[in-house]
Amino acid sequence: MQEITTVVLDAMGGDHAPGEMVKGAIDAVNMRDDIKVILVGQEDVIKEEIGKYQYPEDKIGIVHAEEVIETAEPPVNAIRKKKNSSIVVGMNMVKNKEADAFVSAGSSGAILVGGQVIVGRIRGIERPPLAPIIPTESGVSLLIDCGANVDARPSHLVQFAKMGSIYMEHVVGIKNPRVAIVNIGAEEDKGNALVKETFPLLKACTDINFVGSIEAREIPHGGADVIVCEAFVGNVILKLYEGLSSTLISLVKQGMMSSVTSKIGAAMALPALKKTLKEFDASKYGGAPLLGLNGLVVKTHGSAKAMEVTNSIIQCVTFKNEDINGKIKKNIIVSEEKTEA
Repeated sequence: MQEITTVVLDAMGGDHAPGEMVKGAIDAVNMRDDIKVILVGQEDVIKEEIGKYQYPEDKIGIVHAEEVIETAEPPVNAIRKKKNSSIVVGMNMVKNKEADAFVSAGSSGAILVGGQVIVGRIRGIERPPLAPIIPTESGVSLLIDCGANVDARPSHLVQFAKMGSIYMEHVVGIKNPRVAIVNIGAEEDKGNALVKETFPLLKACTDINFVGSIEAREIPHGGADVIVCEAFVGNVILKLYEGLSSTLISLVKQGMMSSVTSKIGAAMALPALKKTLKEFDASKYGGAPLLGLNGLVVKTHGSAKAMEVTNSIIQCVTFKNEDINGKIKKNIIVSEEKTEA
């Protein structure tokens, strides 16, 4: 009998909730028969939206949560006070083993706080990093950390590198992934204090394929499979990446429509251009997992549409089937305990 992965989806989180959230859930269960989605949020609103679709009724559930945590709310207070919010209720379901994963496009701060406070860290993991997949010229890379730990220590970055390697190998399928630390030059003595202290620690790790430093300009070319940095740097890279991509697409479209000749050329080039742009669409890779927790929490973009939601749900299946948390416990925590002994 096929094992079912149960994913709790925050139906109230994100700019396009609940419509795109519900559609993403419906598409996921219609596409895969090994997924069950529990929509958590205001029941009457969800029922009104879900009534628009056909789907296997045993694969969609609803759990009522009256409150919604808004993006502008202080995360710690929101998690503490809004016990009946979709984020808190959903994460408690993961904590209590009623579900395998929680997916949300809601408040990043609340998701990060809730992940640590409610779901909890794996014993021995110092800080859970947020790790999105980003498209590159040669495929994809994992950017870790992109928003969870802005004041990371060298030991945190070493754990990020190890968790990122496990994720890329067993979820994305890249054998012996190349690990690099973000730096301002290729030389080992370059960088700020954090990078200089972390570099030799990564170099000494025998369980990762550390290839040295990577400059930001090499990231889009696929210079490494796991890109390690603290969250301030990672978030700047991610936001610039997204902003530059949308700007270039806009400028290309303007150029193609600027004259009759360019429009004719655009008509001929359009199929190839669409294929290329599709490969650089980050939404096809799902959301960013918060690695190192006792259960899976995935953060999608606040502007996520149905396709990104669907892909975020599907990535939870691979995460569970490959027992990523089990591998983190075995390959990171156990090895570190042996080293200390």
